[in-house]
Amino acid sequence: MDPTDSPVGWVAKHIQEYIETDGRKGHRRWGVTTLLLTTRGRVSGLPRRTALIYGTDGERLIVVGSNGGGEEHPAWYLNLLADPAVEVQVAADRFTARAVEAEGEERERLWGLMAELWKDYERYRTKTSRRIPVVILERVPAGG
Repeated sequence: MDPTDSPVGWVAKHIQEYIETDGRKGHRRWGVTTLLLTTRGRVSGLPRRTALIYGTDGERLIVVGSNGGGEEHPAWYLNLLADPAVEVQVAADRFTARAVEAEGEERERLWGLMAELWKDYERYRTKTSRRIPVVILERVPAGG
């Protein structure tokens, strides 16, 4: 079943361009790298896809649940709390991953890494009372 893309117009357009070009258009956007993340809807059970800025920490990919500094967590983050098995597309590379929320000192280190990539994360942090999650995406080996 094909995933439902983000209901946000500009995000949906970004996703479609990314898919149609295997990431040749869309992987690099706004001076940073982006990926496509597909989660399973926590209520519907259906696949949901969004585009996110990502950083790297060794082989791991790092994403931030900023929601632009809004008071609510983004739907994709709530979905992966219910089911951490996700599908990821980085340029033309598609793979299964497991999502794990970073905690403690590791979270702070990864937050710093991501805030260097996307300066607005620090501004988003000042706009909300919630703790913005930092999520690690770890590739699941083929057959695993």
